[in-house]
Amino acid sequence: MEKSIQSAVYQDHTLIFRDHRCVTEIRPWGRDGLRVVITPDGGKKTSDWALDIPLGREGFFTRETDRVTLRNGKISVTLRDTCTQTGHMSFYRHDGAGQRLLFEEYDYVVWANNPGTHTFRPTDCGLFEAELHLAACDGEHFWGMGENAVGRLDLKGSVIDLYQRHVKAVVPLAVSSRGYGFFWNNPSLGRVEFGQNRTRWVSYGCSRMDFLVIAGSSCASILERYADATGHAPPFPYWASGFWQCKLRYTCQEELLAAAREYKRRELPLSVIVIDYMHWKHVGDWKLDPACWPDPEGMVQELDEMGVRVMISPWTLVEEESENYLPMKAAGLFTGSLDGAHDTVDFYGPKYQYDPTNPAAAAYLWSKWKENYFDLGIHTFWLDPCDEFHSVEDYDKATFAIAPAKEAHAFFVTSHQRNIFNGLKAAGEDEIVTICRNGWAGSQRYGACVAPHDIYSSFAHLKEYIRVGLNVMMSGLVWWSCDIGGFITDDSESPAFSELMIRWYQYGMFLPVFRTHGRRENNEAWNLGNGSYPHIRAVMEARERLRPYVMEQMRLASERGIPPVRPLVFDYSEDPNVIEIDDEFLFGPDILVCPVSDLGVRNRDVYLPGRGEWIDVHTRARHPGGMCLKNVPAPIDYIPVFVRSTREYLCGIIAGQP
Repeated sequence: MEKSIQSAVYQDHTLIFRDHRCVTEIRPWGRDGLRVVITPDGGKKTSDWALDIPLGREGFFTRETDRVTLRNGKISVTLRDTCTQTGHMSFYRHDGAGQRLLFEEYDYVVWANNPGTHTFRPTDCGLFEAELHLAACDGEHFWGMGENAVGRLDLKGSVIDLYQRHVKAVVPLAVSSRGYGFFWNNPSLGRVEFGQNRTRWVSYGCSRMDFLVIAGSSCASILERYADATGHAPPFPYWASGFWQCKLRYTCQEELLAAAREYKRRELPLSVIVIDYMHWKHVGDWKLDPACWPDPEGMVQELDEMGVRVMISPWTLVEEESENYLPMKAAGLFTGSLDGAHDTVDFYGPKYQYDPTNPAAAAYLWSKWKENYFDLGIHTFWLDPCDEFHSVEDYDKATFAIAPAKEAHAFFVTSHQRNIFNGLKAAGEDEIVTICRNGWAGSQRYGACVAPHDIYSSFAHLKEYIRVGLNVMMSGLVWWSCDIGGFITDDSESPAFSELMIRWYQYGMFLPVFRTHGRRENNEAWNLGNGSYPHIRAVMEARERLRPYVMEQMRLASERGIPPVRPLVFDYSEDPNVIEIDDEFLFGPDILVCPVSDLGVRNRDVYLPGRGEWIDVHTRARHPGGMCLKNVPAPIDYIPVFVRSTREYLCGIIAGQP
């Protein structure tokens, strides 16, 4: 085999190497990052996708006889010739020992018929099916990847489909226990396999392969650099740190106002109340039906005087009876399909969906939202749905203005979030939080708070989504909410359901956005029955007291990309006992939360991480870190919570005792 690595050149701060199939370009990207773009013959640049913030830097390039190396801060990549491959890539961290972090892997020893470590196969639409094979390392663990219910926190051994849908918001960022982050900058349909023998990233249809590798000495440093690359969340407004009331659905103005008035009569904290979908006459009218909402300006004014903000949920679909259908159809503002047979989606019959990647469609939709919501005083939006609405089997048949959905599927999400964020900013709104059914890389910079929709009211889903939420926030999406109580409720009258609501509120108190939602006729705190109200009220009052601490963590989330809620390994990676713990989490660095996610449980074991001292919030007992406490009391009144001794005052705030 002819050696060819010496043909590599370094120009314009970019290492460029061509083999017989494609061109590889590697450039320094932000602090301690390297961006790799591999373009096959016939490929092209469609978009920079989530890496559209210019972060190019000058790297340090060296050439040796059999290899070339490019370094940026704490990370370097070496390309060398092997007996079976030209330009084999290995990445190293430079903060002492120069550890090899990850490298392309293959299981062949001769040149003939080997599959290659990065491959492209032509497919339809002028795209390529692409694969990248990376070595698996013993003892490696992965976190992140967005919202995927895989049954565990550690993603090692998991296969994750790369597409968006209900209760699945993929963000292709994997944070490794080996001290690196790997971001797959391809919104295309595909999958990732975190196998025992290799890690395989697959795109079913892309124009080129694009990924970012970040070296870091901690999870915090990796996520800080990822936020620099994909965007920081805007400042989190104080009103958003309070309690959000929602249900499916308040059907009219008087019903909504009655609920808000009762909150105030009971002196219960309330920051936001939500108008859910079907508030329109026709799908796609994007306005409140006057038959049910006769005086929206008066409604907003009354709620504003109470200190309550209104959120509303306009959808992205349009039916033919809507006043917006004909002008949008004539202007070509809807998504299309490859065969013309899948131009509509199914939502109580055929509907069209606006194309958020089309600037004209974005401008048209925002003009209607501004006129019919914003100008009435409703400045907060629930983006449900913000994902592409075809059925899963038809995802690859849809087309967007920017590219076929096979290549750009997940970009639908961030395009819509960006459009609404920019519209709000242009209209003068600076305090932007949108609850979103989905998210992708960069969603955080548009004020998106991802929340799983339509999960079950069950202890099993409470347990599952505690883990899911931790991985979401390890993916750079620093705002997270989980419908308190779950959405789909079979029996809202049973004692078991009331206990579930108590335990879910006790968990939800320690999330960035504290919000209830559900398919229940009565979803207000005083309507949940079986003696649950005093316990739920106590939680709501505790959250209200905790809001200054919440805001302290949210400032860090916006400024540095540090998630306010995270697994124990985030802060205590040097403690080997925390790797497998997925039923405790940290709220900021100072509060250790130990939820109860099983019916009838009244005590649980708790592991206290690290070497410092922890204080039991409810008993004020002090315990050293690095130990497991057996049978810690967890009566129905509260869940076990501990604070670091350096922030002892938090005990009184959480427990409501001086």
